[in-house]
Amino acid sequence: MKLQAERNDALNTVTGYGAGYIEINRVRHEGALRLQPEGDVLGWPVGSFEDLVEADFEALLELAPELVLFGSGPTHRFPPPRLTAALLRAGVGVEVMATPAACRTYNILIAEGRRVLAALLPI
Repeated sequence: MKLQAERNDALNTVTGYGAGYIEINRVRHEGALRLQPEGDVLGWPVGSFEDLVEADFEALLELAPELVLFGSGPTHRFPPPRLTAALLRAGVGVEVMATPAACRTYNILIAEGRRVLAALLPI
């Protein structure tokens, strides 16, 4: 799916997504990734949803987000609470949704100037 939102070229904006990829500023990225409004698009070295461990979410704290949008893949699946506990203890909000919804929500939040981090599993 192509997203046709207003774009600020200084921000990392999701411009499309599909089976196995997410497009950021019209550049296709495969696999899981971590995305913030500014800076590099980072791979997220995780396997599948079933392979997620606490350390995968704890590592997100290094990026100092105010909110983490977790895109759980093609369907909305909640990770076990123990996985996101470190984020919640640190006062970081966590929202869980299917990756397509997380991509759309991320674009809205960065347009509002929020310090959001999208941690996205592939579709």
